[in-house]
Amino acid sequence: MGLLEGKVAVITGAGTGMGRSTAALLAAEGASVVLVGRRQEILDQAVADITAQGGHAVARTADISSKDDVDALVAGVRASLGPVDILVNNAGSASKVLNVRWISQQEWNEVLDVNLNAVYLLTQAVLPDMLDRNTGTIITVSSLAAVNPNLLGGAAYGAAKAAVRNFMTYLHNTFRNDGLRAITILPGETATPILDNRARPPRPEERDAMVQPEDVARAIHLVATLPQRTVVQELIIAPTVQRDTSGDIEISRWAGAPADDPSRP
Repeated sequence: MGLLEGKVAVITGAGTGMGRSTAALLAAEGASVVLVGRRQEILDQAVADITAQGGHAVARTADISSKDDVDALVAGVRASLGPVDILVNNAGSASKVLNVRWISQQEWNEVLDVNLNAVYLLTQAVLPDMLDRNTGTIITVSSLAAVNPNLLGGAAYGAAKAAVRNFMTYLHNTFRNDGLRAITILPGETATPILDNRARPPRPEERDAMVQPEDVARAIHLVATLPQRTVVQELIIAPTVQRDTSGDIEISRWAGAPADDPSRP
């Protein structure tokens, strides 16, 4: 019997990368996993892979920045599988314009919607069942950009990841004695498709030396499978070798700047 036998786990951003790897690991431990994302075809393929390995998985598309979509998602999971035991807030989004001088309000809000507001909405939706049963685990993938924000991740991404880290600490401080385990994962540079939004996307050999999606998934697996009596409040996972990002940061400074801006080099 797996460590998560009988548990229901909802994972956002589950079609690719960290979310997909996490879903596979939790399913292998006996959890019924709900893979949430925007693209049905990719989610269906991930579900097929898990099912082929003997796991139980279902796919659900949703706009996780919409309260109506989130409430319908959680209600549907409750009706078909039971209340959510584990919520993994993995979905992430970064802006293309990284300098706060140039980023539009629309792009700023889009980044906050995915990285912060969706976590609030999903938490609010699953919290009543968790508190009623005095047990539950909410795991949120933040970023080391929350600790050391710069032009590499951008103004909006760093602000959102710091805010969501704060929110998870709020949950920990407020509800730990009600059985809620609120956990923040803080990855360093990780080789996921979000890097394609960088002003200079890293080269393949640079990505090979970064944290890999399956590494973060193993960290999530660790904190999810510990006994209910134990919580890892925060976990940092970073590349062993710190690469020189000074050139990338300088390129990022000018992404989205007006072509005729007199301050451009």
